[in-house]
Amino acid sequence: MSSWGSYSFLFGPIVAFATIGVFVLILRWAFSHGHSVVERRPRSGAEGEYGMLEIVAAPATFIEGELLRRRLVQHHIRATLATTTAGPRVMVFPEEADVARAVLNAQPPGRARRP
Repeated sequence: MSSWGSYSFLFGPIVAFATIGVFVLILRWAFSHGHSVVERRPRSGAEGEYGMLEIVAAPATFIEGELLRRRLVQHHIRATLATTTAGPRVMVFPEEADVARAVLNAQPPGRARRP
């Protein structure tokens, strides 16, 4: 049986403190502000901060915007309802913008036109 000498009694506490130290470092990293692995809250941007997307509608409410977005999706147009600082906006890619505006300007199905 080999012996470590007079320092063998320190091995257990050193390993325990090292393990606790590693856990403390991991938890400090995981819960620190700005470096967390948890998803950040989405922030509203200006209308021009959405890259290539073009605004095709500016609904008054999010419900109206979702209805407009769904109408575009039914016509196979990729659409996004974005939260901007100016309110909800329905956005599409530039190559589909003209078609999307035409779909949104058309009379919705099921409603009769008034003279």
